Amino acid sequence: MKIGIVWLPNVGKSTLFNALTKNYWADAQNFPFCTIEPNVGLVNVNDERLEKIRAAVNGAKVIPANCEFTDIAGIVKGASEWEGMGNKFLANIREADAILQVVRIFEDGDITHVHGKVDPKGDIEVINMELVIADIETVTKRIQSDAKKARADKDIAEKLKTLEKALEMLEAGSLVSTWDWNDDEKIHLRDSHLLTNKKFVYACNVSEDMMDASQDELKAIIWVSDSETQVVPIYAKLEEDMIEMSWEEKKEFLDEMGLISTGLDNLIKASYDALGLQYYFTAWEQEVRAWTVKKWASAPQAAGVIHTDFEKWFIKADVVTATDIIEHNGWSGAKEAWKVRLEGKQYIVQDGDVMLFKFNN
Repeated sequence: MKIGIVWLPNVGKSTLFNALTKNYWADAQNFPFCTIEPNVGLVNVNDERLEKIRAAVNGAKVIPANCEFTDIAGIVKGASEWEGMGNKFLANIREADAILQVVRIFEDGDITHVHGKVDPKGDIEVINMELVIADIETVTKRIQSDAKKARADKDIAEKLKTLEKALEMLEAGSLVSTWDWNDDEKIHLRDSHLLTNKKFVYACNVSEDMMDASQDELKAIIWVSDSETQVVPIYAKLEEDMIEMSWEEKKEFLDEMGLISTGLDNLIKASYDALGLQYYFTAWEQEVRAWTVKKWASAPQAAGVIHTDFEKWFIKADVVTATDIIEHNGWSGAKEAWKVRLEGKQYIVQDGDVMLFKFNN
């Protein structure tokens, strides 16, 4: 899973990125355009079940699922017209699966807002318009490139129609993702990697007294009404302060704060949900590992995430829930308790399944 981070300067993005990647190589200072070259961080997905499954099967190590975050320079109003640094760096997140918008909600007189006041709704409008303008440039170039080819190729001609439709929307200031596209059009657009056709996740950088704010409360503040859009409160400075803590220390600290999980864990979960992703586990003595798959993925498709041949030669899979393999101390105990099921090609993988695949090659 690849997430591209976009933001206005001085919203706490670099502090958040430091906490995500658990290091300090993303420079965090109180002036715009501190980040110039994109930073890329690979972030593990924390899940307490991994260690518990490892103990149950006596595994040698755990390998968590992970996601990649790409941190680019801050956007300002007029970036498309080369205000600030321009928006050429947006190309660095075109391959991302989703876009994380970091939005400042906290008030702090010592940290300058690039527009002079804290205005979450206005900030989002600025970012979205710069994404729209960047997409107009991309689509225009694609249309010019495909125009001659479309005369002799029916498929390219159909793709061209989709791009022209997208351009019309963009020039009206709309996000491509807000339109109801048919399946063929979705395929055409996917190849274009448009920024406004991606899923958005909003990380609202809040003050300490808003850490338990609900999605509905935050959506009202930032004026986002889409029920499917994920909005997560983050107190970035607190997340950074917890970097050096062990898992046990962090858990104790969260308990004292009255929190169940960290904002970053919630953010990664929200990113998975936005993209329709989940993960399952494989577990044996060598290792316990989490694998990312699409929700509604079949058992063969899940096997294919490990290796394409596994999907091709798939026969059956032993399946047990993480809860049952932990409770019954491994595969043997789970089988004795009749908790292990033998599933075929039609089985739809559930989040937290522990799977052992059988092949015929």
